[in-house]
Amino acid sequence: MSTAVITVNAGSNSLRLDLVEVTDGREPQVHDSHHTGSSPTGEESLGAFDSFIDRHGADAACLGHRLVHGGELIQRPREVDENVPAQLRAAEPLAPQHVPAARQLVERARDAYPALRQIVCPDTAFHTTMPEQARAEPLPRRWRSQVRRFGFHGLSYAWALQRAAKLLDRPAERLNTVIAHLSGGCSVCAVRDGRSVDTTMGFTPHGGITMSRRSGDLDPGTLFWLLRNSGESLDEVEQALGRESGLLGLSDGLSNDTRDLVAAAERGDAAAGYAIDVFCRRTASGIASMATNLQTLDALVLTGDIGWNQPEVRSGICERLGLLGIPSRLSGNRDDDGFVGRVDGRPPVIVIEPREELQMAIECHRALVGR
Repeated sequence: MSTAVITVNAGSNSLRLDLVEVTDGREPQVHDSHHTGSSPTGEESLGAFDSFIDRHGADAACLGHRLVHGGELIQRPREVDENVPAQLRAAEPLAPQHVPAARQLVERARDAYPALRQIVCPDTAFHTTMPEQARAEPLPRRWRSQVRRFGFHGLSYAWALQRAAKLLDRPAERLNTVIAHLSGGCSVCAVRDGRSVDTTMGFTPHGGITMSRRSGDLDPGTLFWLLRNSGESLDEVEQALGRESGLLGLSDGLSNDTRDLVAAAERGDAAAGYAIDVFCRRTASGIASMATNLQTLDALVLTGDIGWNQPEVRSGICERLGLLGIPSRLSGNRDDDGFVGRVDGRPPVIVIEPREELQMAIECHRALVGR
């Protein structure tokens, strides 16, 4: 059975559209793609969205939307019905840079193409297997029913897990690995017997390791101090921690792109080198922390744009992980998924190209055929 899916990935400042064909027993195939580097609800992106559906909507079984945060109400891939838009509105405060755009695109497609089925695919779904102890935040009982750890980047993790299992020639259900998704947003996940058991991101996509523009974890006292003493409003502090921090802040505003920072560091730019060093240090700490959830480590898997395509950063991370047996000498970039560090008797380092659009299409196909 073959299913054509239009996948919709609304980022904080981008929109990616793909037409993907899913056939049982074969790897999904992309037949057309379009990417905008502007607001997903801006004029350019909305025009591209309408045009893409006009071209392919008649041949597609559904639209599949990446949903960064589904909150408590949407925890698995779900077909859009009359209740979903309101449930998306309820989740908007949890990921305000992402969920509002996804909801607007769902509603736009519903109004303009009412006959086209839609499915939302939450990034949080992969982590619903985490044990309660991993989901809990150490808070008073009156807050714990509302504030808990969800985890993110689940579509990326699901794809990377299956690809790593093929490369290691073992079932995913028998695989114990740490996977790091390193891109604009960054997180690390511990996978035991093919299931997520812990991850560095928590209640919202702001937590965990250092990211491109987001700070990641901070001492809560830092937030209290900033709100009381910085002279900036709550909205200004939120903007700074979510848009002006991470690699961008550490490099004194030079760039949030590791390619720029690596090149600048090689030219002797101290701020760029400092930003890369902090990023590698924080990422290695996140990987080591996640490894404590496993009795054995079959592989370290790196994905996301940085994990896939930035060998200098990979090396900077892995040279700090000798205690886990991770090889420190890595090869450069590959043209396909595979091993970049492999020493007998040690966990190998595998790089996987991020393909969230393929995983979205697979999950939509499963939802449509009832599996």
